[in-house]
Amino acid sequence: MTTRNFTRSLLATALLTLGLATHASAAAELPGKGIKVQPIQSAIAEETFQTLLVSRGLEKLGFDVQPIKEIEPATGHIAISNGDATFLADHWDPLHADFYKNGGGDAKLFRKGTYSGNAAQGYLIDKKTADKYKITNLGQLTDPKLAKLFDATGDGKADLTGCNPGWGCEGVIEHQLTTFKLRDTVTHSQGAYAALMADTITRFKAGQPILYYTWTPYWVSGVLRPGHEVVWLEVPFSSLPGEQAKLDTKLPNGKNYGFTINTQRIVANKAFTEQNPAAGKLFEVMQLPVADINAQNQRMKNGENTQQDIARHTDGWIKGHQKTFDSWIAQALSAAKK
Repeated sequence: MTTRNFTRSLLATALLTLGLATHASAAAELPGKGIKVQPIQSAIAEETFQTLLVSRGLEKLGFDVQPIKEIEPATGHIAISNGDATFLADHWDPLHADFYKNGGGDAKLFRKGTYSGNAAQGYLIDKKTADKYKITNLGQLTDPKLAKLFDATGDGKADLTGCNPGWGCEGVIEHQLTTFKLRDTVTHSQGAYAALMADTITRFKAGQPILYYTWTPYWVSGVLRPGHEVVWLEVPFSSLPGEQAKLDTKLPNGKNYGFTINTQRIVANKAFTEQNPAAGKLFEVMQLPVADINAQNQRMKNGENTQQDIARHTDGWIKGHQKTFDSWIAQALSAAKK
């Protein structure tokens, strides 16, 4: 080998070694290296997109993110508090206020920033029945004749497609059925919400009156559109249970649909975020528009609903919002160096 070739070979080897060392150093500097993270969510498949997006951010920071586990919010907050889980991306504030308190509140749980705002919920009926019988308020269903219009089981009472136990909304519905004196005329139908809503939509398509609870962002309001196929019902007055008891549910426009406008927030184990400030900063700065959640949920409703589909949706969102995603990571990495 000539001296020149030997020198080139030596230089190439040195550069390769330097490159590998730099790469190894960069990998070692990732704040989450070797730290396991356990995300959780409810059984609502449409929450996976939001949860997976947070997981992708944590992976970028080097964390060893485990597959998502399903657990209902009531017990999920306690699991996070105890350290059996790391974070929940779909904490509804203030709907989950009691869950947050039962999980130890600010002493054990981390909750900063706004992941997604303007989440609405409430009671709706089909517009045809609302217009024909001039029904605008849930309280009107104390009238047995009006309530019977929404009888799907033949017992003479209105059947309200409601909320699964453990979600938080079921506590509000149960409280309001008693407070608004609707127990004798309205039945709260609970079970697998998606299946119940599929049946509700089938009844609507058959021209039958429907009464149901739902929330946004969720695909239901893309099929049964408020103001078109259905209308929101107001409630007689503001009345919420537990930690929400003092809240006024009247909106700025004067309408009162019985629920406050909620903010979806990321809740995490406080000890974890104190030990891992990069993760805490990521949880704080991530923001996802409601419109984007609705759009992804609609794709699921249209058949793109496998885990692979949702992962593709998530990665596609990141690619389409790369600067935003990168800014989250940059802020998180900066927090780790302080």
